Amino acid sequence: MKKKNLIYYLVMFVLLASSCQQNTSVKQDSKTDEVMGNNPLLSEFDTPYQVPPFEKIKPEHYLPAIKEAIKQHNAEIEAIVNNPEPATFQNTIEALDYSGEMLHRILPVLDNLTSAETNDELQKVEKEVSPIVIEHEGSIKLNDKLYERIKAVYQQKDSLNLTTEQNRLLEKYYKSFVRGGANLNPDDKKRLTEINKELAMLSIKFGDNVLAETNAFKLIIDNKDDLAGLPQSVIDVAASTAKENGYDGKWMFTIQKPSLIPFLMYSEKRDLRKKMQDAYLMRCDNDNEHDNKEIVKKILKLRQEKAELLGYKNYAYYVLDENMAKNPETVYDLIDKLMKASTKKAIQEREELQKMIDAENGGFKLQYYDWWYYAEKLKKQKYDINDEVLQPYFVKDSVRKGAFLVAHNLYGLNFEQLHNVPVYHPDVEVYKVSDSTGKEIGLLYMDFFVRPGKKAGAWMTSFRKQYKKGGKNIMPVISTVFNFSKPAGDKPALLTFDDVETVFHEFGHALHGLLSNCTYVSLSGTDVARDFVELPSQIMENWASDPEVLPLYAKHYKTGEAMPKELIDKIVNASKFNQGFATTEYMSAAILDMDLHTKVKDFDNMDVREFEKQSLKEMGLIPEIKVRYRTPYFSHIFQGGYAVGYYGYVWAAILDSDAFEAFKENGIFDKETARKFREYILSKGGTEDPMELYIKFRGRKPTIDALLKKRGLN
Repeated sequence: MKKKNLIYYLVMFVLLASSCQQNTSVKQDSKTDEVMGNNPLLSEFDTPYQVPPFEKIKPEHYLPAIKEAIKQHNAEIEAIVNNPEPATFQNTIEALDYSGEMLHRILPVLDNLTSAETNDELQKVEKEVSPIVIEHEGSIKLNDKLYERIKAVYQQKDSLNLTTEQNRLLEKYYKSFVRGGANLNPDDKKRLTEINKELAMLSIKFGDNVLAETNAFKLIIDNKDDLAGLPQSVIDVAASTAKENGYDGKWMFTIQKPSLIPFLMYSEKRDLRKKMQDAYLMRCDNDNEHDNKEIVKKILKLRQEKAELLGYKNYAYYVLDENMAKNPETVYDLIDKLMKASTKKAIQEREELQKMIDAENGGFKLQYYDWWYYAEKLKKQKYDINDEVLQPYFVKDSVRKGAFLVAHNLYGLNFEQLHNVPVYHPDVEVYKVSDSTGKEIGLLYMDFFVRPGKKAGAWMTSFRKQYKKGGKNIMPVISTVFNFSKPAGDKPALLTFDDVETVFHEFGHALHGLLSNCTYVSLSGTDVARDFVELPSQIMENWASDPEVLPLYAKHYKTGEAMPKELIDKIVNASKFNQGFATTEYMSAAILDMDLHTKVKDFDNMDVREFEKQSLKEMGLIPEIKVRYRTPYFSHIFQGGYAVGYYGYVWAAILDSDAFEAFKENGIFDKETARKFREYILSKGGTEDPMELYIKFRGRKPTIDALLKKRGLN
């Protein structure tokens, strides 16, 4: 997932983007010097590559630093507004894009730490900072004089001889101000600011609740018989987790995915599988202090009000106006087709699983907490393959090297681990990325292991984006974050095949940020349409499982031998297995996202549980499959920036399946195909229309055929 968390959106909503350059001096007066004191956030980062000096930054540093940075930013805005010269692209649009350097040096630090290494103090700071940033946003986005200058430039855009990127930037700024309420009357502007503030705070609370509920559940096992069916590697991790949490001599399982999924796949204890699955499904829906149902209602109501204020029928139309899909009708048309195809396949899979249960004289009907277990048994029976067989070949470090090798073969990139660069946790690894000539491209942070202060899931983000200023290219600092199990016993960290695909996925996002070649930060890297941003990440997953690539990195942790051909063949043969379940589980969440933002009629009296139940019923979700994300913990859409955008993964899946066909046609490491993908997809950011960029790469529009074939749904 390409993560754009709360403060990122607040900042981008202020002015779409501005420089986060780390080595640019900011003019300061004597009062500023007094404020700066020993606060490390208010001075240039005196570290290798100007990365944040994490060890020096304390929670109490953020608020005064952000207030001072906002003060300086306001002064820059005033200089633009009060410029006596007529508005031009350079003195208005470009000046706005480069403003706020200090602010955008500071905010990503807080933003990323509250996701990857948070604590009570940082969560408190986040709640204090967000309304201040929102207030700052209001003062800029609703600044009439500033909007008039932007509009003046926009109205003469056809005669300005701007470059393609400049035109795109101008259009983005103009539309963002209109969508931010610039044309509203004073009362409506005030109300919009209030809505944005409240939405920001509700989003933070939603995420805090999900983290608290996820961390709260612990399944402590003290009877060895209750470990029946679990692989030794899973048992070892559970023992290690228990010891770390004060349960020495026992086994501890959590509802973090690295613990939950293996338990559901292998545990013979049906009652414990149900307990684990239900704990996961009921997060933030337990009518306790961490319940999110009322927060959901408030968020949906405020989003609807915001959309209507800005002239849209509902929030879905407001969001999709900026995406490739453009409107809800297009999205529903796509997801309904795929839901029908995947449900048909899932029903066939259900019948196969029930036959297995009956053959074992199980005496019960397949339930949602049985699917993972019997699907794994059936996979083993059909293909003689499971994660227990595969994991010894997927050492975390080898998988990382495999992703690096693919990038080297495609784009000539080289990766060198650095040990002199500050990190925010001892587990974090840092790599210098350079091209085939030795030129430095950027830095890549990689944070692999699960811990209590880290939010669930996996994502890519940045501490600094790529852009150009004054003839100098500013090098990006990109971060990828995961939640894998730590090494246990005498074994290294071993990944499941799903974990492997996750590494390649987030690494694909990282390449999108690292290989950006844009002038303006608001258009660089992953700042593209939500339903386009997953193309670079999802296409990388294809290399993870390719028979030509697997032997290059899948090496047994004991012998160092490459994965044998017969095992690789089994992976290929099993690639379409359980795709009805996987696609249906995903599509149900995409449809639920759309329904929540298009079909709620009475927000105040909405019964969140009942609405969700009815939505799932209408889409035809079979009871043996549960929606991937239930409403009360659907962080993608209530905290992570994917509202009315979760469909984007399957939209991008069409693009990535079609795009990878181009590599297969010419060779998966074909230099010319890679050059085109880098030039038209990875380096362009949001500087051109995404469909036009795709056509330049592929020579035509994408078709759905490759996706249906890949998943066995045709």
